[in-house]
Parts: sequence; structure tokens; C-alpha cells
Amino acid sequence: MFIRTILFEGEPDWLAHTLAHASESSAPAEVKLADGTVIRRLDTGLLDLIPADADDRRLIISAGVHGNETAPIEVVNGLLNELIDGRWTLGRRTLLILGNPPSMVAGDRFVEHNMNRLFSGAHAKAEYAGSDEATRAAQLEQACRDFAGNAQDVVHYDLHTAIRPSLREKFALYPFVAGRQVPQSQCDFLLEADVHTLLLQHKAGTTFSSFSSSHLGAESFTIELGKVRPFGQNDLLRFKGIENALRRLIADEPTPPPRDSDELTVFEVVHEILNTGDRFRFHVPDDVSNFTPYKPGTVIWEDEETQHKVGDRPEAIVFPNRNVPVGQRVGLLVREKA
Repeated sequence: MFIRTILFEGEPDWLAHTLAHASESSAPAEVKLADGTVIRRLDTGLLDLIPADADDRRLIISAGVHGNETAPIEVVNGLLNELIDGRWTLGRRTLLILGNPPSMVAGDRFVEHNMNRLFSGAHAKAEYAGSDEATRAAQLEQACRDFAGNAQDVVHYDLHTAIRPSLREKFALYPFVAGRQVPQSQCDFLLEADVHTLLLQHKAGTTFSSFSSSHLGAESFTIELGKVRPFGQNDLLRFKGIENALRRLIADEPTPPPRDSDELTVFEVVHEILNTGDRFRFHVPDDVSNFTPYKPGTVIWEDEETQHKVGDRPEAIVFPNRNVPVGQRVGLLVREKA
């Protein structure tokens, strides 16, 4: 109880504390568990977990970058409660992040701006500068830089759920870094977490995981874990895979036997669809699921100059959204990697 009183200032757990202090900074605080683990509260929604025998490895786990994506938040909060209750021992230095507390309170994806488009310095653009989400994105970048330091072994999992249904419920996105290949150990982790689909991104972006991979040299993934639901309405049994895999990793327990690589289906981007202007027409229904396949020759979009068709192999649509400004991404066409 003493530990929780210091860390959570009268609130029952980290999530409750974060929601209660969503619009304000929290003063730094530090506690030590019976096994020597140190937990430092850096600010609202930011905890640095330091094992008694810390080494140079660094693990970053973030959730709540979109405030209505509550299941990963509840999973991470539950793991922290287990650690504080002494059910297992911390084995790896870990930074826990609840990304966007005000949007968590509001129950919305974001308040002003989509935070997961504000990293890698995008928060400094004139149209975002000064907004709460831009300020928070800059804070999270600095917190990750400070945490990673000069470590050569940095891993970051940014956990999400989706509003749009998906034919592949759980999937991960691997940010683009030129010349980089996905390590087998990370493929094994995804399968352990019950994530059987991996999408290789085709260019650097402004997502949180793209920032950590490009600027910190981290092995980073955005992991989509299912459907958006309000706090308290998630069936957490559907998230046991990621919960168990993260617990093993944080506790530094033995790695399970390697999985058959054929269990992980890898997709690559073959075409990025952009809104080209007033004459742009997008021929994908608004209610289509992610990874819906389209046959060769199907017209996906057109304008006065271009008619884009699916190539000679089936392609699937991911992240379709026609309601974006001119020049922004409407969706991605992907196909299984040969």
C-alpha cells in the first residue's frame, strides 16, 4: 500500500492515476520493491522500471497513443500491478508509456491532432505547434531518448486496437529503415503474442514506432491487437497472447522454442494511394475490412489522368480512408511477400 500511495498519490493503480492527472504534469517519484526493483515516475503516464541487476538492454512499451484504444492500456496496467504485487521479478529495464492521457479521459482517438502522425519531429510543424498532442509527442520523444541513451539493444512495441474491422485481427507493422531485415527473434515474439501477420512498411513515417526505429536504432513495431472498446468492456482473454509474451520479456524469462516461420504471413506495400484532388475517386467501400483482397485488374482509384488497377497478383487494402486532405494517404495496397 505504501508503494502505491507514493507512486499513485491515493489512486488505486497507474491507470487511475494517469486519468486523474491527465491534464497536468506529475512530480517525479521513486519507490523500491522488496526485490530491489526501482520504479520511477517520470511524469503522468511515464514509468521507468529498473531491475536490481540492470544491464544495457532497453524495452519500451507504449499504449494509449490513441486514447480510445483501451485494451492494450488495461493489459499494460495489469502487468504493472502484478509486478508491484510481487508475482514476478523485473528482469529487463523497461519504459512504460500511456501516450495520450487527455484523449483517454475523453474516450476519443485524439483531442486535436492524431498523435501517431506527430513523431520524428512532425510535432514542430506550424499547424501542430503548441497543441497539447504536439507537446506530448515531443515529451515522449525526449523521454525515449533519455531512456535509450547509448544502449545498442533497444526494443519498442507500440500497442493499438482498431476501429475498422480486419480480416486479420492481429497484425504488426515494421517501420521502414533502409537495408534492415526483421530479426528472427522478433518474428518469434510476434507469434508468441498471437500475432500472425506482419506488414513491412515502405518508407519512413511519423508514427511513434517509426521514430524509435529511425532515431534510436530500436527494433520497433506498431502492433494492432483487435477492436476498439471503452474501458471495462474489453474481453481481455483475447489479449492473453500479448500479455503473456510481454510478461515473459519484461521478467526476462527463458525464450520459448522457435516457431515455424510459415506461421507468420508477411505482406509488403505495393502501392500507396494518395488523394490527388477534386477529381479523385476511390472505389473501395467505406466499411471494407483491412486486408480485404482484390482480384487482378480491379480498379481501385482514378482521377482525370490515372486509373490505378490491381496488378497481376491479388492485392489487399489496408487503412482505407477517403476523408483525408489532398496529398495525404487514402490507403495502402499490399500483397503477400514472395
